Amino acid sequence: MERNTRQRDAIRLVFEEIPRPLGPTEVLEYGRSHVSKLGIATVYRTINSLVDSGWLVPVELPGEPPRYERAGSAHHHHFRCRQCTRVFEIHGCPGDLRDLTPQGFHLESHEVVLYGLCDKCAALSLIHI
Repeated sequence: MERNTRQRDAIRLVFEEIPRPLGPTEVLEYGRSHVSKLGIATVYRTINSLVDSGWLVPVELPGEPPRYERAGSAHHHHFRCRQCTRVFEIHGCPGDLRDLTPQGFHLESHEVVLYGLCDKCAALSLIHI
């Protein structure tokens, strides 16, 4: 059992405050607003510990390192901004995808990732037109 420290508390707080999947460098950036001397090694160790305990779950996007989000959310999907690379939760699901499954195959799960511009990046791109 790992002891609670200001650094670990700050990392948990980041995931409570920011309701979207975060990568370790994002956790470090936001965590330093709570504990200025937070280090990346502590972030990685704490994330691994929180995944092991079931408090966090990895969010895997094709070709990218995992991001992490709080466990316990209902089934949902993700949106990745092509400009700032942040990932956001999309609540809802297109539904039963068994009709898309090839004949004779057995569908066990699915992931849907949408790609485009987040609201902030879309607004900035309109300003520069």
